[in-house]
Amino acid sequence: MLEETLAEIKPVSREHLGKAWDRINNLVKPVGSLGRLEEMAARIVAIRESDPPRDLKKEIFVFASDHGVALEGVSAFPQEVTGLMVRNFLAGIAGINVIARCAGAHVSIIDVGIKDDVLDAPGLIRRKIKRGSGNILQGPAMTPEETKQAVNVGIEMARQARANGTAMIATGEMGIGNTTPSAALISVLLPANPADVTGRGTGIEDDAYERKIRVIEKAIEKNRPDPKDPLLCLAAIGGLEVAAICGLCLGGAAGKMVVVVDGFISSVGALVAMRLNPHVREYLFFSHKSSETGHAVFFNSEGIRPILDLDLRLGEGTGAALAMQIMENAIRVYTEMATFEEAGIEPVE
Repeated sequence: MLEETLAEIKPVSREHLGKAWDRINNLVKPVGSLGRLEEMAARIVAIRESDPPRDLKKEIFVFASDHGVALEGVSAFPQEVTGLMVRNFLAGIAGINVIARCAGAHVSIIDVGIKDDVLDAPGLIRRKIKRGSGNILQGPAMTPEETKQAVNVGIEMARQARANGTAMIATGEMGIGNTTPSAALISVLLPANPADVTGRGTGIEDDAYERKIRVIEKAIEKNRPDPKDPLLCLAAIGGLEVAAICGLCLGGAAGKMVVVVDGFISSVGALVAMRLNPHVREYLFFSHKSSETGHAVFFNSEGIRPILDLDLRLGEGTGAALAMQIMENAIRVYTEMATFEEAGIEPVE
């Protein structure tokens, strides 16, 4: 499925992008006066290769997994919190549920590697590859085959969403300890010094923060990931939910869907996808700049400007759900605002 999907990803239609800008530049306003809303609308039209409806059907995919490296004291919370939070998502009482309701987006929760079986969780999509990734301080997070399986879960979710008429999908994640493998991955793939991309995750104190940096440095030294092979990097020092997010980005791009990327961990999954096929980037909308240290480094390195900067660091897809609402405003402007001709106004040359 992965190889087939990579081959399906094509550049966004320049013809439709040009047509979109023709309309935008003739709306009843000074050219460029709605700033980045105009750029969002043009890209959405080009991705969909048609004028969008007023309301695009939206779905947020929250991939959940545990991490062996959490045992090294790199998080303020124990691994059991992953399963507990998944139950909260399914009960509709977590941050992502509240903001997704405002955005009119459906939330799907997918188990790709939770340590717990989470048996009392109706509605959970069960695609568990294994019970958490390996401790990257001791060895690889996953085998190459497990990595491909996790990526394929993300691709599968994107394909199902497209088949159901969904046009805008978003990434989300839950996994105690997952900022550690994410910082390790981004350090190798950018590349960057581990200390420059390692944040405090769940709010760890100074001692734990220094330990986290050392764990990442030693994990990279132990596993020796090759930045020229992003999939093997993902297997060596990544995580199952990061791999699934990578797959969702790939599947969304292959299906000509609008893909909204959440925070730091989601951006790392998106980065792996972009390294596998550079055209993926044209389909991605990066929702916000997290307060995680490495996120600003990522955006500066890749030359990407996120939609929002609100000091968020919750994950779950919350930033993506907020950005979806702004993106819907952009679509409404494009579809509902009159052109000069429609309004009977002669534009000033």
